[in-house]
Amino acid sequence: MDTRFAVTGIGSISALGHDTVAFQHALSSGTCGIGPIDVVRSEDLHVKIAAQVRGFDATAHFPAMKLAALDPFAQYGLVAAREAVRMSGLTPEQIAGPRTAVIMGTGVGGTTTIDQTLYARYGEGKRRMDAAGIPRTMPNAAVSHITMEFGITGPAFAVCSACSSSNHAVAVALNLLRSGIVDRAITGGSECCVTPSSIGAWEALKVLSPNVVRPFSRGRNGMSLADAAGVVILERRDAAAARSATVFAELAGVGMTSDAGDLLRPDPAGAANAMRLALADAGLAPEDIDYINAHGTGTLLNDVVETAAIRQVFGPHADRLAVSSTKSMHGHALGAAGAIELVATVLAVREQFAPPTVNWLEADPKCDLDYVPNTARPMPIRAALSNSFAFGGLNGVLAVRRPA
Repeated sequence: MDTRFAVTGIGSISALGHDTVAFQHALSSGTCGIGPIDVVRSEDLHVKIAAQVRGFDATAHFPAMKLAALDPFAQYGLVAAREAVRMSGLTPEQIAGPRTAVIMGTGVGGTTTIDQTLYARYGEGKRRMDAAGIPRTMPNAAVSHITMEFGITGPAFAVCSACSSSNHAVAVALNLLRSGIVDRAITGGSECCVTPSSIGAWEALKVLSPNVVRPFSRGRNGMSLADAAGVVILERRDAAAARSATVFAELAGVGMTSDAGDLLRPDPAGAANAMRLALADAGLAPEDIDYINAHGTGTLLNDVVETAAIRQVFGPHADRLAVSSTKSMHGHALGAAGAIELVATVLAVREQFAPPTVNWLEADPKCDLDYVPNTARPMPIRAALSNSFAFGGLNGVLAVRRPA
């Protein structure tokens, strides 16, 4: 049995576009999707920018009866899953049944529904709540709707570990494949967190930028919340070859650790250990990595900690790495961040370019790596890491390489 695992389909929806073609074009052109927020009841918010999915017509994707049961986070997860399945070339008969898994990450679940429900109850004084509130809110809603859409009866569940949710979901999916429990997996994550209550809560932590997100740069002042979904199809390389499927990249390894320290303050040792484990799991040496899609939130502390962790793991080779934060373009999608960044990393490996860190001004002495400032860089990429480091000290790293 082949022990290599292929990415044979990718799907995405984000502030950079409603599909992966638009997403790739935005990454390669250095387009920033962060802009003025367009949400109700935002008058009292201090932060007025976010990375929203703009121009999305849900009625073009879902009939009214189905739409009534779908929070936007589940809508985005389904749209991305449909694209990934379509791109994979899997037939309905191949993907249905017990040998397919659906493992998705999310930080909260139906944030929009939660916000609307609480406002209706406490802001408008309504006592009768919408019966669809619970099925729209539950974090596993996207998973369940994907299983129903494709007739999948295999293992299916949601993973919730803050900003590492999607990387943990993908890691679980890979290990299900390795175990032989399933033959393929739909995995990734979705989030729709740009709501008044969510922005207000993140404002209170003083980690949101009021103007421009510029990870790793001098003058950075915070992150920007984002709505997004990213989905990949995973299957064994030999199974993909048997049906002549396009292999976009290989998911080579995963690393997961916890800091066991502070809820909000990251520890470079935990992040470094997750990267080391991903390399070991993939059978890669530090010198085999050419590109890192960094967690790169743009906050004062996180970027310094991640830089230190990369230097711990890669030593002198760190100076030869291209390291970028695509959050500078698509924002921070919380539980879906790892999913949309995995799609970006797969595209980087397949198309042989490093996406840029846009809005970069000048070097910060404590952030002293090559962050691919402002312009995408064509370059050979043999293998790459995609980092996610979450509140609570929960770390997940994915290793991706070119198909052998």
